[in-house]
Amino acid sequence: MVRLGNFSRPEKEEFRQHWRLWARKEQLPPPGDWRIWMICAGRGFGKTRAGAEWVRAVAKRDPDARVALVGSSISEVRAVMVEGESGLLAISPPDRAPQFEPSLKRLTWPNGAQAFLYSAAEPEGLRGPQHSAAWCDEIGKWENASQRAISAWDNLLMGMRLGEDPRILATTTPRAVPLVRRLLAEADAGDVIVSRGSTYDNATNLPERFVRQMKRSFGKTALGRQELDGEILADVEGALWTRALLERCRETALPEASSRIVIGVDPPASAKGDACGIIVTGIGDSGVATVLADASVQKASPEKWARAVARAAKAWNVDRVIAEANQGGAMVESVLRAADIALPVKLVHASRGKVARAEPVAALYEAGRVRHSAMFAKLEDELCGLMAGGTYEGPGRSPDRADALVWALTELMLGSRSQPRVQTI
Repeated sequence: MVRLGNFSRPEKEEFRQHWRLWARKEQLPPPGDWRIWMICAGRGFGKTRAGAEWVRAVAKRDPDARVALVGSSISEVRAVMVEGESGLLAISPPDRAPQFEPSLKRLTWPNGAQAFLYSAAEPEGLRGPQHSAAWCDEIGKWENASQRAISAWDNLLMGMRLGEDPRILATTTPRAVPLVRRLLAEADAGDVIVSRGSTYDNATNLPERFVRQMKRSFGKTALGRQELDGEILADVEGALWTRALLERCRETALPEASSRIVIGVDPPASAKGDACGIIVTGIGDSGVATVLADASVQKASPEKWARAVARAAKAWNVDRVIAEANQGGAMVESVLRAADIALPVKLVHASRGKVARAEPVAALYEAGRVRHSAMFAKLEDELCGLMAGGTYEGPGRSPDRADALVWALTELMLGSRSQPRVQTI
């Protein structure tokens, strides 16, 4: 019996980097003759490590390999695929690591194999170059305005003509965007091999605190089924918001400074039922609004939800609180005053149904005028349940978070066009 303790230090290092000994089956290339392999799995599954190890194996096997490394931007390719904790430089043995030349966007292995960095946001950069292999990371995040993601993929495909067996690996968290849907459809036709998995498959290699926090924040949400369990979420036909629309609105950089910040509040009818929706939104000089925080509270007494509004107002230095008063204007006013909110509070009385109020706000999303600064799972689940026909088909009895968001964005961006009856206190 061979004992690890008897290994020399170089042998221990070699053993540690022997990927096939440590990898799970879903992280290893499928057998047989395939052209495109897609790993569609939850966050923390180990997709990046699997992609980097596959590229390393390609480069080791073929000195003439020319590999395309494609991400949502050049900075992401470099930060994640090349220099990240599970990137190509980190997983390579020191004596066989590639040389990275950032100015040339190129890696070169000691045996002559090379890899080149590309951004999916610049599809024309993939028109012309030829490759024998490609690793495309987080294709669900690729920007598809003006069909850029689809164009980048198609240009890559047309350049896969080096060597006798060109292959592509795509790694992604499942998102209902056109490129992911296309590959899944091709998988149904037998042209793409798909490996699936969840965050929890890799739990032994993840911090326990991270796993607990993910379960606590997203475990009971539809978005959690996507981001953690690796499911593709089907949109409800006729919904005002879709998953693809919300993904397009996801902020990938620091949001601009807000010149005005308001909180939308949808008070519950009682402390035993619905949540109190509390959504913080801001707008900058560009005229684009940003959803900054979801401070909603569940099954809260009037004192508890009013305190939550007060804490959010102080934390974000808001300019105004917009609160729906249909459940009793005097009650809303008294509890907010009792919470000692020292800023203007506008009480709005809904003269139309929730969905009718939401339609112009959904149009702002479609126009690209609203961004989400983070992933707001429960809010986004509710938005995707608001139907154009006037019904609600999302979680819970009522879209409390969504309604609070609608009030806040109506105040920030639609002004008098929403024509609510207003009382300022």
